[in-house]
Amino acid sequence: MTDRYLDISGVGIEFDTGGQKFRALQNINLKIGKGEFVTLIGHSGCGKSTVLNIVAGLLQASEGGVILEGREVQDPGPERAVVFQNHALMPWLTVWDNVALAVNQVFRKTMNRHQRREWIEHNLRLVNMEQARNKLPAEISGGMKQRVGIARCLAMQPKVLLMDEPFGALDALTRAQLQDSLMRIQAELGNTVVMITHDVDEAVLLSDRIVMMSNGPAATIGEILKVPLARPRDRLALAEDPDFVHLRQQVLEFLYAKQAVAVDPAASAERAAAGIRLAGPARENPRDGVGPGSEAA
Repeated sequence: MTDRYLDISGVGIEFDTGGQKFRALQNINLKIGKGEFVTLIGHSGCGKSTVLNIVAGLLQASEGGVILEGREVQDPGPERAVVFQNHALMPWLTVWDNVALAVNQVFRKTMNRHQRREWIEHNLRLVNMEQARNKLPAEISGGMKQRVGIARCLAMQPKVLLMDEPFGALDALTRAQLQDSLMRIQAELGNTVVMITHDVDEAVLLSDRIVMMSNGPAATIGEILKVPLARPRDRLALAEDPDFVHLRQQVLEFLYAKQAVAVDPAASAERAAAGIRLAGPARENPRDGVGPGSEAA
């Protein structure tokens, strides 16, 4: 693993809000290795998506910069593919054609038609969607749409896969299935992944490192937690694993003790119902019964 494959150095950003400056991020420094899986977690409004958008080239930092494989990131590019919470599929195109749109854009000059067809087929197989190739987005479930969105990004052969809460809008069972698929695909392809999540268990399950953001404004990296759990990872085994429980506890302590924010009673009740607490062992999410999968915020 190359320690400085993706280098986020001294990044800060200000926005003009009606004549006043709002500093969203301050002094973000993060070096990510090739093939590493890193998650960003923090309270809403702490700038996680802003960091991701700067890496994607969708926003320009006010200071500092991003270096990918020795080249400065200045604009969007296919080497940095983004999976959004909203799948962003073209509703008038079939599953096949949605993936083909990306493949043709990136590989039209380097692959012939037969090679492109095989490549589309390969990426649909990676996410177990080859059987739905002729369906429109309206004809498939939310989880299937996200699978297609992931296939479309993977088909671009990105150096870095950027994921902005890709499973946040899905039910717990579907989310667990896609987490398992993502771990399998990342192990097979060795992608470098930077993913935003609000789900503590998801962060521990998937990550090599968890980057915990401080509250805004002028948010920065508060702590970075290494996740030394062996791969491949099994959610059922990890549910009672003391190392998993300890790592989960460290993230929760950062979020709800070190970075505590005022919350209303309804939000507190929601966290309690989801099993979020600062002491005691991890337990199964009562909504899914499949081990790690409770939400943090």
